[in-house]
Amino acid sequence: MRATVLVRPKQGILDPQGQAVESSLRQLGFSVGDARVGRVVDLEVDSTDALTARAEVERMCEQLLANPLIESYEIELAEDEG
Repeated sequence: MRATVLVRPKQGILDPQGQAVESSLRQLGFSVGDARVGRVVDLEVDSTDALTARAEVERMCEQLLANPLIESYEIELAEDEG
């Protein structure tokens, strides 16, 4: 099963990369509001059960992929094609 994890800074947490992107876009003439920069982690999980896979990816996020004090994360699961 494929899992995609989107990790980004929580609201209220300083995001220097997001501020730089926002400033640069405005200098280029784009009208943008708050820009936040995060990261995407794509995983192949050895599970065919969505609940088991989600629980495993949640543990991965809590232990390594995200810092729960300053980052939030979203998990999207998809069945393997084939």
